[in-house]
Amino acid sequence: MIKKETVEQRTEQLLEAFLAEKKFELVDVEYVKEGSDRILRVLLDKEGGIRIDDCETVSRFLSDALDREDFIEDAYILEVSSPGLLRPFKKDRDFERNLGEEVELRLFKAQEGAKDYIGCLKSFDKDSVTVLFEDEVEAVFARSNISMIRKYIDFSDL
Repeated sequence: MIKKETVEQRTEQLLEAFLAEKKFELVDVEYVKEGSDRILRVLLDKEGGIRIDDCETVSRFLSDALDREDFIEDAYILEVSSPGLLRPFKKDRDFERNLGEEVELRLFKAQEGAKDYIGCLKSFDKDSVTVLFEDEVEAVFARSNISMIRKYIDFSDL
């Protein structure tokens, strides 16, 4: 059976030039088992947001490319979509795009007695993330201890 990482990497390679030409950003590729199904999920973004016809264009291209390459042994479902407004940060460009923005993060292991934080993303590097809180206090979190970080949206203000 082909490894999950191999499917994800090869799918990214198939998409690279096509997405660059269309000016789409590849947010993530996931090859996962959900229930009895295998899902190949491709998450896209672009300036101004992804529309349904963008997803359809990429889905058709990728479906044809996957049929030609034929490297996935199991039956699978192909999903192409936007990651949504509350997508977790996975790559450095997600962090870069949100510098100076309010973020929420959840930790694997409590720090200063808490696992959940909301603050302004001040900086990051390969090992850590620095967040500035309303009281002007900064905290540094090890990236290895962050289970989830994403842009914070206060829905109570809507």
